[in-house]
Amino acid sequence: MGPIDFAAMTIARIRATAPGRVNLIGDHTDYTGGLVLPMTIDRAMVIEGHRTTGAVVLRSANEAELAEVPLDVDDPTRVTPGWARYIAGVIQQMKPTMGFIGTVTSQIPDGAGLSSSAALEVAVALALGFTGSSTDLALLGQRAEHAASGVPCGIMDQLSIAAGDETGATLIDCHRLTVTPVALPPDLDVVVVYGHHRTLIASAYADRVAECAAAEVLIGPLRLATTADTDRIANPVVRARARHVISENQRVRDFAAALAADDRAAAGSAMVSSHNSLRHDFDTSTPQMDALVHTLSSRKGVWGARMTGGGFGGCAVALTEPGVFQTSETERVWVVHPAPGARVEHL
Repeated sequence: MGPIDFAAMTIARIRATAPGRVNLIGDHTDYTGGLVLPMTIDRAMVIEGHRTTGAVVLRSANEAELAEVPLDVDDPTRVTPGWARYIAGVIQQMKPTMGFIGTVTSQIPDGAGLSSSAALEVAVALALGFTGSSTDLALLGQRAEHAASGVPCGIMDQLSIAAGDETGATLIDCHRLTVTPVALPPDLDVVVVYGHHRTLIASAYADRVAECAAAEVLIGPLRLATTADTDRIANPVVRARARHVISENQRVRDFAAALAADDRAAAGSAMVSSHNSLRHDFDTSTPQMDALVHTLSSRKGVWGARMTGGGFGGCAVALTEPGVFQTSETERVWVVHPAPGARVEHL
């Protein structure tokens, strides 16, 4: 055996890619084990670098401060800068034996409701060597989100990103954690339009989770309940929250059936009804988002539109005929396409 040429040796580089997601329908149903229908999009979070001993050190062109997180992090909420808390959440839950040095590149707008934090969590886990199933990866990301932000989110974002389908959307049963591909008509555009910046307020989100839990104490699992069951709920706020979740689960079924039948009018109608339910029964919309959805829904060639994501701002999503909108970074309008789920490459 000849001498080892150390000069020719290079450190193996790793690229972890996690797409954003737009939820076509089914919001605030996942944490009660309900149905959602998201689509991973061709705007992604990419982490590239190499594993090393010591901390996780990541730099992002979108962030002013470097993220440097030790592997023995105890409380992610105390980590600074703020964006590093999601990295810390993954480290706390995953307990990796090696760190990572690299860069983060993101095409997912922050504060838009397109799951930038979930994409970061999933990409970090893959960069650090996670090798389990897409379901296990999603559950790890969900736990990391809880630890980092205090927002008691459901599983939709992480599972959609981990198990995305490049051929279309996915119907996710958040109780069984099953993911079923849903084809989209090839001549139908999915358009995301920015409304206004949102911060997913932990207290408001937690209030909705608690109100749904209160409803389930009275009428059982909302994923199994009917709208008639809500008549047994005396508290009008809790009754409204339950009514949204129950009716939203049915709208997800109706929307999936409409897509299968290429009934665009029915699909669009379900989206508008979903937004109205978020506005009136779940109280997570804003006047700006209501105006945006109304404007989009009234435009020729648009079948339907709704606010997407956790609410309190962010983006609207619309189903349109081809070419009604063009991607415009300055106007923050994006025609998006299905993308594969999270993946890792050894370069």
